[in-house]
Amino acid sequence: MKPRILVLRAAGTNCDVETAFAFERYGAQATAMHVNRLTEKPALLAEFDGLALPGGFSYGDDIAAGKVLAIELLARLRDPLLALVDRGGIVLGICNGFQTLVKTGLLPGISARIGTQDVTLADNDSCRYEDRWVTMESVSPRSVFIEPGQRLHVPLAHGEGKYVAKDAATHKKIVDGGYVAFRYVTEDGGVASYPDNPNGSVDGVAGLVDATGRVMGLMPHPERAMFAVHSPSWTGAALREDDEGAGAVIFRNAVRALR
Repeated sequence: MKPRILVLRAAGTNCDVETAFAFERYGAQATAMHVNRLTEKPALLAEFDGLALPGGFSYGDDIAAGKVLAIELLARLRDPLLALVDRGGIVLGICNGFQTLVKTGLLPGISARIGTQDVTLADNDSCRYEDRWVTMESVSPRSVFIEPGQRLHVPLAHGEGKYVAKDAATHKKIVDGGYVAFRYVTEDGGVASYPDNPNGSVDGVAGLVDATGRVMGLMPHPERAMFAVHSPSWTGAALREDDEGAGAVIFRNAVRALR
């Protein structure tokens, strides 16, 4: 059977179709569902093998980006979310979905599995919305979504993406424990400063993973780099229409992990 992925949307979500397509391209069956339908019947989550929280501006990013959706998940879906991971499911948060996961405490989940927020994603240092292509490198041995050492050129678009831990000791625990999934780097793999690190994230952190390796969030948009022709550098290259883009590996590995 095909792994079943629930793509959760709310008012303001705008990347659900692309995220569903990315999972289906590698053999999953994706279902888009409004959060109200799921909170009415939380047991529905037991019918799925994975949960995707796509990008956008859920609830207009009122209070803080992803905060309102995080409150809904904590209030009504805490136990079903943990049960999904415990039975071998996956959770992927992209951009606004990542913001939501850190505000639920699912990521990185070092103080408690859920409900305790150890990090946040604050306003970009530039004090403006950043919309650009960046390079990120996978650095965690934990993640089922990607092996360490892979460098991906992918787009991002956000105003609140600066990773900040609540204190230096927490950040050290995150780094030492392998909870950093991705770092922003230069194209040749060097330490990134602006604009290669577009939001000023501490230590260049672009994504996090939990202790299980099955919950991951990242600020860049891999679903917008599914094909090589999505890249701004595609011109002049000998490409076929269906050649993979850099972001495809994350969805291919996610479906493979569920199988």
